[in-house]
Amino acid sequence: MESRPNILFFFPDQHRFDWLGANPAVPVRTPNLDGLAARGARFANAICPSPLCAPSRACLASGKEYDRCRVADNGDDYPLDQLTFYTLLRDASGSDAKDGGYHVAGCGKFDLAKAMHDWGVDGKRLLKEWGFSDGVDNEGKWDGVNTGAGEPKGPYLAWLHRNGLAGAHVEDFQRRRSNPVATFPTPLPEEAYCDNWAARVGLDLMRGFPRDKPWFLQVNFPGPHDPWDITEEMEKSCRHLKGFPQPVESKRFAPEEHLRARQNYSAMVENIDRWVGVYVEGLRRRGELEDTLIVYSSDHGEMLGDHDLWGKNQPYHPSVAVPLIVVGPGVEPGQVIDAPTEILDLTATFLDYAGVARPGDMDSRSLRPVLEGRTDRVRECALSGLGDWRMAMDGRHKLVRREGGEPWLFDMRKDPRETHNLAAHEPEIVARLRRQMEGETAR
Repeated sequence: MESRPNILFFFPDQHRFDWLGANPAVPVRTPNLDGLAARGARFANAICPSPLCAPSRACLASGKEYDRCRVADNGDDYPLDQLTFYTLLRDASGSDAKDGGYHVAGCGKFDLAKAMHDWGVDGKRLLKEWGFSDGVDNEGKWDGVNTGAGEPKGPYLAWLHRNGLAGAHVEDFQRRRSNPVATFPTPLPEEAYCDNWAARVGLDLMRGFPRDKPWFLQVNFPGPHDPWDITEEMEKSCRHLKGFPQPVESKRFAPEEHLRARQNYSAMVENIDRWVGVYVEGLRRRGELEDTLIVYSSDHGEMLGDHDLWGKNQPYHPSVAVPLIVVGPGVEPGQVIDAPTEILDLTATFLDYAGVARPGDMDSRSLRPVLEGRTDRVRECALSGLGDWRMAMDGRHKLVRREGGEPWLFDMRKDPRETHNLAAHEPEIVARLRRQMEGETAR
């Protein structure tokens, strides 16, 4: 049987597609992600299955599209009777994986029990049921503050409480509530910053991985999710950054406020990029760099003021489009893949590389043939949805249908800012994308 690679999967929260060093229009510095892309493949049209934390991560865990993942929004927990690919990796045996299953670990914000708001102060409350061998599941940025101000319900706020930092952190977040351009630095020291804390947890896990079996590690950075609470050191690194494009059709805040918010967001992305470099160096020291599939993506994007909107939930590209970088054994280097791709396709990709059969009820399609240069795409269009709207994109045209409303159609090549609705002028394209949308969701 072909050797199975280790899998290192970085899955931050709210990293929009265009905030990479590969995009000359945005002065963000991501040398480690750029280096991975040069050694492997970058997908230019990667779409999340739903631009909201819980459903997006449920789609990935189950390998199913939004309408079939059984998590409609952040008020739903992942059904424990629904299989995850984590379980398939961990429990692989027999003909699926002759050498046994993977050691499956994870850290950071899983968001598979978003509604429960109880992670256990050790972060291990439901890890076994989801299919993990080990790990630490911690609160999201707002979830921790909203639930752990007095008595912590998760490991990150518990750590802050033990170190006398919880009060200052909660007070800081209250100052930022309902203010998307609050850009002053956090009072937390560097080591207590949420992404830095989660990254150290993951490194500790990796140091203890067994040497006699392959492993899978998912690092769920809580950032670059709002609020823009960068540390003082991060602020020093970003305030000189200029040349950011101003948001599309935005009137709510002044240009200087938008600039500072985009500087902060960039500092958060750059900090995550720094940790990616630390992990890659850790792989090199373990002697496993060449034997590891490394993947970087995000659960959804961030509007960041475009169309006067903040956060996610929207069918606009800053909300639904995300980075996707893959490097590892057999991956053709230097690829920029324009084909429409869904993040839930990573589910089948991980199983493929692990030598585990993909269940027939999954919608996920392995990207391995694309990564190895055997085909240029695995699907004709990428889908996304949330609540009352559904979206289909073929790589150029993007159709959005909303209950009770007129369809939107954007030509993403000619109108990447999504300001001109062509639906009334291109009925054939609307009909084609609608057929593809309905055909996929009917599976």
